[in-house]
Amino acid sequence: MSGRPWKLWWTQILAILRLEVRKSFLGKRAIVIYLLAASQVILFGVHAVAVARGWDHCRGTEDFGVFAAEFQLYYLRLAVFFGCVAIFMNLFRGEVLEKTLHHYLLAPVRREVLVAGKFLSGLATAVLLFGAGAVLSFLIVASHVASLRHQEFLAAPLPGHLAAYLGVTVLACLGYGAVFLMMGLLFRNPIIPAVAVLIWESITVFLPPLLKQISVIYYLESLCPVRAPFSGSGGSALFAISGEPVSAWLAVPGLIALAAAVILLSALRIRKLEVNYGAE
Repeated sequence: MSGRPWKLWWTQILAILRLEVRKSFLGKRAIVIYLLAASQVILFGVHAVAVARGWDHCRGTEDFGVFAAEFQLYYLRLAVFFGCVAIFMNLFRGEVLEKTLHHYLLAPVRREVLVAGKFLSGLATAVLLFGAGAVLSFLIVASHVASLRHQEFLAAPLPGHLAAYLGVTVLACLGYGAVFLMMGLLFRNPIIPAVAVLIWESITVFLPPLLKQISVIYYLESLCPVRAPFSGSGGSALFAISGEPVSAWLAVPGLIALAAAVILLSALRIRKLEVNYGAE
């Protein structure tokens, strides 16, 4: 048989994907991921209930600005970030700790196929949960703003904004997922490098434009339909540097290329992976 067995590899990837998605949704770490994905929905749901009962007031279209700020400063930087840490770092690291990875390594499956199947399972889980969180929270905001029937609301490009927020969430899961998948393969204790990535992503607002480009959050924020300005208190705002947003024609292919490169490195790394449960 000439050529590469693409059909066999694709069948194996789908089998791994189904198995791993089931583990992701039903595993003991799933509750943390559910809470992170639901946190934004809960936040805006509580606000909507408070508005309905008269405990708070709706600020009209300004609430979409509040949503944009919360989405960029909390949902992307913390909820999606730590959700991807929990999902992707444990794809291989969790198997090592549970002493089950050797079942995959002894199976007649190429290791590169194993990486592809596990990554796609993590991506499907993250996109489904965090994408749903982004969509539901946006719809909650839109529903109680719509009750005011403002002319500005009726003229707002809401479907385009909703699609943009969903797309940014998908790209965040793709970019962070690829990075944390590789960290789970490279480091025995991947928490320390994950904290380093979190610090770097958090201080990008203080970095010059050239260094901002070496981060995932810079490209994600450039794709958001409404940019949330940094409003640090005290002297911190003086050091914040506003970078020019990257064009979508560069940001989207750039994030996809970054994820592809990191996944390729992960596939090269797993070729040399040797499991020694006794060292854990």
